[in-house]
This record gives sequence, structure tokens and C-alpha cells, in this order.
Amino acid sequence: MTTVKDRFLELILHDTQSDENSDTYPSTESQLAFGEILAEKCRKIGLTEVNIDRYGYVTATLPANTEKSTKIIGFLAHMDTSPDAPGSPVKARVIANYDGKDIPLNKKLTLSPTEFPDLTKYIGQDLIVTDGNTLLGTDDKAGIAEILTAMEFLIANPQILHEKIRIAFTPDEEIGKGVDFFDIPFFGADYAYTVDGGEIGELESETFNASSLVFKITGKSVHPGTAKGVMVNAALVATEIINSFPPTETPAHTEGYEGFYHLSNITAEVGKAHLVYILRDHDSTKLKEKEQTAIKIAEKINKKYGYTAVQCEIKSQYRNMHEIIKNHMHIMDRAKLAMQAANVVPIIKPIRGGTDGARLSFMGLPCPNIFAGGHNAHGPFEYIPVQSMEAAVRVIVNICKINC
Repeated sequence: MTTVKDRFLELILHDTQSDENSDTYPSTESQLAFGEILAEKCRKIGLTEVNIDRYGYVTATLPANTEKSTKIIGFLAHMDTSPDAPGSPVKARVIANYDGKDIPLNKKLTLSPTEFPDLTKYIGQDLIVTDGNTLLGTDDKAGIAEILTAMEFLIANPQILHEKIRIAFTPDEEIGKGVDFFDIPFFGADYAYTVDGGEIGELESETFNASSLVFKITGKSVHPGTAKGVMVNAALVATEIINSFPPTETPAHTEGYEGFYHLSNITAEVGKAHLVYILRDHDSTKLKEKEQTAIKIAEKINKKYGYTAVQCEIKSQYRNMHEIIKNHMHIMDRAKLAMQAANVVPIIKPIRGGTDGARLSFMGLPCPNIFAGGHNAHGPFEYIPVQSMEAAVRVIVNICKINC
């Protein structure tokens, strides 16, 4: 059998960043190529009904070896890595028996417990880190490695009774399109788990409600020497909009169930400007209030300048999956039992982000999220303890065999 560590270290060598500006699905050819590789890995370990469709979704089956239950469980992880940081070439290294001290990544960057105190939880364990030039790819190649390793373990140990298991690897989760074409009836699971969480023990059935917000700003550009009373500088209008939002309701100032306005992109010049925000709140009513705040800011700016200087576009992205999973809490109970049997303490908390599971839940497949073990995703300080990945494998195996 391939260890989860070795499988992960091999998977992260493949560049699979998604591209939010692409009009194809998946958004990058590299994901489609990676899907073919994963399909072959599924066949190699002995899974059946291996399929990759034209959208890049990889699915496979581990047949039941008991008739005790007729339920079908699913496990999902996404293939793409975030476009927020360079994705290749990933040059990882293993820090054996971490001593709790600073870890130099390169000449400029250091992974330090002073800045990242969670590191101290893993003294004596083996950490996989980057070279400081790219992300690592734990989000979510760790989930892929853990699912494949768990399936291989069950195949190699047929004495462990389990229900029928379906697995899926999806593209484009990082750009919010991960399940745009996912065929739930074809997948055939009664419920599923995304393996896409952070630190060991995380178990989540609550996500943000999410909307995207775009301000399109049209200025009046004239020669600056004759601009008095005429020019409307779109770049300065953009700063007015930015300063109109509550300064403490940003990701850097919020936690837990607190929502935020997040400015994710800005382009600006005198004649035009473009602001891209994401709006997040676990409470759907409060999210609507955030949307109304944005609309009122645009209206105020337009009234000030006497023309439509600002257009405000808001789109719903996903909803809090707890609305669905609260009616299927046996799924959460099963995961908690599986963690406890693996000597993992469940950490039940809301996700301050989104997963494919949020959309899948509203599409008819209840799908909470379990940990994959990574920390500091989407950047060069990303790391993962090998022991956390090994624990995730045990939890997946335990979920499969509970009630059998």
C-alpha cells in the first residue's frame, strides 16, 4: 500500500490551479489531465465503475461487502488549488519530529510559531511545508490522498465490513464552480462528506451564506489642467465606496459567526474603476442587510455626482448548508463516532468559507465537511502534519464501517 504521505507528496507535483477568468469547464486543462491521472489511480487500487466525464468529474465505487445496510455513502474532494498564490512548481519538504522552533522556508520567509501559534500543537510530529515560493496544495490534494488511501486500505482488508462507497473528485471548487455540472443521481449516494477541512478534528455542518458584489464605476475623464468642476475621478470614487463600509467588518476583524465585507480585487483609473467584493454571513437576514448596505452606498454616490457613476451587481453564491443538514443529523453523529473511534476529538464549528458540500446539500445530497489536516491554505505558509492525514484516513475508514 502507498502511504498517505507519499501519495500526497506525489499529487502536489501536479499543477491544478483553477482560473476564475476562464470560460471553459473545467477552467484549466491541467485539471482535466489530473482527473485522468486520478481515474487511473482509482483503477490501480481496485475501485470499480471508474469514470471521468467531459466536465472532469472523476467518480468510482467501492462495492459493499455486507448486506446489513443498503445505504450508499459518498466522499468528495476537489482537484483544483487556489489561484490566490503561485501553484507550481511545488517543492515540499518534510520536517521530521518538529521541535517547536522557527522553520525557515527560504531566505525571505519563515514559518514561525510566533506568527502561527497552531504549530505548537504539532511538536514531535512530522510536518510537510513549502519552500516559500508556492502554496502546498493541502486544499484539497490532502483530501484526495486521504480518500484514496482509505479506499485502498478497505480493499486490502476485506474482513472490514462496509456499505457501498462512492467517491468523487471535482474541479473548480476554489472559484465557486465545483459542482456546476455534478450529476447527483449518477453519483447515487444517500449522503456524503467533503474531505476539505482544516486542522485535525474539524467537523462542520454550517457554512456562510454567500454573495458576490461588483461595483462598476464610470468617471468623467478630462485633462487635469481644465478639470475643475468637470472631472469625476473613478479611482477616487472607488476609495469613497471602500471607506463607506464598516471598517471592522472585514475578514481581519471577524471570527466565528461574524460576517464580513471582503474587497478581493480592485482596478482603477480616472475614467473607470472596478471593485470586487464577497459578502459573507451565517445568518441569511444579516447577509441581506449587507447587500442592502452596498446598494445604498451606490445610491448615495450616484446622488452626490448627479449621474449613474456606480452600478452595483449582486449575485447569490451559496447558502448555509445547515438549513439542510439539521434534518439529517445522523450524518454528523456518524462522523463524530468515527472520530472518537480514531482517538480524534471532534471540533464542531462553522466554516468561515464554503465547500462543494454547501451547494450539494441544497442540490439534494446532504454533505457535511470533515478535516483534511492542512493549515494556512492558499499561500506559502501552508503546512500539514503527516499524523493529521493519517488520522483522516482512519476516520474515513471508520465512517465506512460504522453500522456494518
